[in-house]
Amino acid sequence: MKLREFFEFDELGTTWKTETLAGITTFLTMAYIIVVNPAILKAAGIPEGPSMVVTVLSAFIGTMLMGLYAKRPFAIAPYMGENAFIAYTVVGVLGYSWQTALGAIFIGGVLFTILTLIGARSWLANAILACLKIAFAVGIGLFICFIGLNDTGLVTMGTPGAPLALGDVKSTTVLISIGGLLLMIVLLALKVKGALLLGIIAATAGAFITGVASLPDSIVSMPPSISGIFMKFDLSGALSWGFISVLLTVFVMDFVDTMGTLIGLSYRAKLLDENGNLPEIEKPMLCDALATVAGAVLGTTTTGTYIESAAGIEEGGKTGFTAIVTSLLFLAALFFTPILTSVPACAFGPVLIVVGMLMLKPILELNFNDMTELAPAFLVIVLMSFTYNLGVGMTAGFIVYPLMKTVTGKFREIPSGIWVLSALSLLYYVFGA
Repeated sequence: MKLREFFEFDELGTTWKTETLAGITTFLTMAYIIVVNPAILKAAGIPEGPSMVVTVLSAFIGTMLMGLYAKRPFAIAPYMGENAFIAYTVVGVLGYSWQTALGAIFIGGVLFTILTLIGARSWLANAILACLKIAFAVGIGLFICFIGLNDTGLVTMGTPGAPLALGDVKSTTVLISIGGLLLMIVLLALKVKGALLLGIIAATAGAFITGVASLPDSIVSMPPSISGIFMKFDLSGALSWGFISVLLTVFVMDFVDTMGTLIGLSYRAKLLDENGNLPEIEKPMLCDALATVAGAVLGTTTTGTYIESAAGIEEGGKTGFTAIVTSLLFLAALFFTPILTSVPACAFGPVLIVVGMLMLKPILELNFNDMTELAPAFLVIVLMSFTYNLGVGMTAGFIVYPLMKTVTGKFREIPSGIWVLSALSLLYYVFGA
């Protein structure tokens, strides 16, 4: 079978060039995880060098699976949020070892794999109503935009009375970000292929020229050994009674984050069918479950579908070949980490802002005349952004939707799967939010 037929290029109206550019854009937009994930997990006592290697390897494995098996343009990598929860709460506050925390992640990955294989996860995902799917897409867009605004320095932390403030727009870093943002918008308006990637390259060049970012001392480097963290997870500790609440929190966080991200990205990529469901959703779900198991074995935290995949989707990525390009770039990053990690936040931050803007479109399809659908969707969108936590927004929607339908006498409109998601969401607030 030809690769073009395997990835259904003709059916989806895409090309090799488009898919390759999309894969490169996704990688550059999320390459920060190569540095950020180890930096966060260092606080848990996981050595930074080996942690960087397993971050890359888990992203390569999960994203390659996504490309070859699920044939979707989504990238997989260790989740932001879950890594901080492990480092700062489970290890830093509760005092458990990182080995025990990885044991919980391994167990969660195995459970997700089983639930996916028996069809439970896809059944729950297909039970999510259109208003919540729209809210996931829009909420993720605003969340991405907020990250980009912070990365670029356009928005900074303010004071207790005004939590956010305008950044220093006179600084070179912010000016480069603004220039990159405007360039991307203009190129998109002119329908230039690779607009986001060209913007990243231009902003990176500007950062090097002005001294905002420094060229690396070398281009190629050998990765360190991972023997100190490989297969070090502690299953017995993770199954102890005192650790149950942590295990449940890890499980629910990953469950809602992955499901919401998959549906939100699929909505934006126009991959949903006429019923608003993602065909064969169990395939990408199985990919993230297996990647989580592999990540825990290697020595890193929960992996899942990355919202930055939206950057590649906006570049036209529609097939698994986009994911394969991204995965191969992750693998290459093992040896080219110095040059790849020299791309500054002021260069990739504007991409997140643009993607956030483009992901607002689905809100036009929301029924503003039905309060039982508007209120849950609204809470999903605002809580995703204002709490800086996708899981909080998603779970709020799962709880408020059946509540609104019940009190207004529309009980019969609630799919049975929503009750399960609502119960899981309540557990999330009881144990982990």
